[in-house]
Amino acid sequence: MTIATTAAEAGVESRQLHRSISWTGAFWVASGVPPLVLFTIGGIGGVTGTLAFAVWALSMTMGFLQSFTYAEIAGLFPNKSGGASIYGAAAWVRYAKPVAPLSVWCNWIAWSPVLSLGCSISAAYILNAISPDPNSALRAWTMLSGSLGPVSFSLNGAFFIGVVLMLVTFAIQHRGILGTARVQKYIGLVVIIPLAVVGVAPLLRHGVNWENFAPLVPLAEAYKPEHGAWSFSGMTLVFGGMFIAAWSTYGFETAICYTSEFKEPKTDTFKAIFFSGLLCIAFFVIVPFTFQSELGLAGMLETPIVDGSGVAAALAHMVGGGPIIENALVMLMILALLLCIMTAMAGSSRTLYQGSVDGWLPRYLSHVNEHGAPTKAMWTDLVVNLLLLAVACADSTSYFFILAVSNCGYIIFNFLNLNSGWIHRIDNGHIPRPYKAPTAIIAIGAIFAFVNAMFMGAGAKVLHPMALWAGFIAAAMIIPVFFFRHYVQDKGKFPARMLEDIQVGGERPIPGKAGLLPYLALVGGLAVALISNAVFTLG
Repeated sequence: MTIATTAAEAGVESRQLHRSISWTGAFWVASGVPPLVLFTIGGIGGVTGTLAFAVWALSMTMGFLQSFTYAEIAGLFPNKSGGASIYGAAAWVRYAKPVAPLSVWCNWIAWSPVLSLGCSISAAYILNAISPDPNSALRAWTMLSGSLGPVSFSLNGAFFIGVVLMLVTFAIQHRGILGTARVQKYIGLVVIIPLAVVGVAPLLRHGVNWENFAPLVPLAEAYKPEHGAWSFSGMTLVFGGMFIAAWSTYGFETAICYTSEFKEPKTDTFKAIFFSGLLCIAFFVIVPFTFQSELGLAGMLETPIVDGSGVAAALAHMVGGGPIIENALVMLMILALLLCIMTAMAGSSRTLYQGSVDGWLPRYLSHVNEHGAPTKAMWTDLVVNLLLLAVACADSTSYFFILAVSNCGYIIFNFLNLNSGWIHRIDNGHIPRPYKAPTAIIAIGAIFAFVNAMFMGAGAKVLHPMALWAGFIAAAMIIPVFFFRHYVQDKGKFPARMLEDIQVGGERPIPGKAGLLPYLALVGGLAVALISNAVFTLG
């Protein structure tokens, strides 16, 4: 089988993604996930205080256990690209057509904004290096600014620097996944090795400052160094920390976005996500632990740490470096963020591409260039993120609003796909699996789906009071898009290759065997999120 539909079937080009990488290629593309710790290390410290290290470790443990479900369902579809959301959508399509594209869409709105958020932080570092004076004309200059509902936008210096960074990323990925993997291998080594040194060296030099880990209680109020209690308000802050952390710690699932580009998908798929997970465990546990040991509660709550602008200086102080080391770490931060951006564009563009091939998203996204790169999906990513970049560069409130809405999409995606593991077991239990997760792990993943829904319902408000509702609205935007593609363009029929891939044949998916269970899961997940949102409040 091939991954793309024929031109006669779907009116798209016959080019396909190229099978050109092994699991190590996907590993290096996914190496942009560990530096995501630098995006939110200050934010999580700001809302969880002395519990920050535990939040990171617990979230990473959940992400690693969940990945085994994704590894199993990915093995069912060796000819699909786009990651777990695509494989999960194939489970839900038998029960509710709109739920399947919801999985794909929510994964995309989770990953795609990494481009704009990463470029905004990188641009701020570059702008600060060019013009250190915060009151300089360059830092204050803005071509155009205004407000859009709950957020602001600004076409300032950081915006235009971010645009350049996005275009550089696009140019690299235009050459296809093999070229992208080669570039990211070297950038990854330059970033990961120093980041590992920063994570370990302070512990070897100074030991562990255990007083910075006590008492293990929530903060009384976010971003203020006062210890609180295990009240509903305190738990809300902790759940907010788990909500924020999930955006980073679960992200290595992107390693299975490239199944149709693996030379040996039966073996490469599991290896890619497993070893990417081990890499993330090391960084998401050690770096936050060292950060907290060195800075303490007061240090983690300083404004430059919370907003990310002072993280490089803090890292330099941790390893005992002066201005030269600090400048080198600024460059490290910029490269780390560029690595994240490249990972995000590679994964999110393939999600759009496969969503189009499978009949969920508009046909034009199915285009692939001569290098096997989904360029029209990449252009869509670029245009959307130029708009988001203008918002992210405006102020911290707008930045965190984008992050919150993005993460609501990510939690919805994870909920649907963790439940798709047991649905696939029921409906497709007869299909051989290159890797089969222990049944207990599939069950744990299903439980974690509802735990994640609780984190979203209770914790999204920590970032922005309207975050949960804005996240639901953003997720629902896929419904008219899907209806246009399915009922207007495709006349109510799915592309034959999509049905062939899920091995059902015919013009429409056959009914599933799970009965009412998938519907009960959907209702239960929504109920958990809404009840958590009502019960857990900030004091």
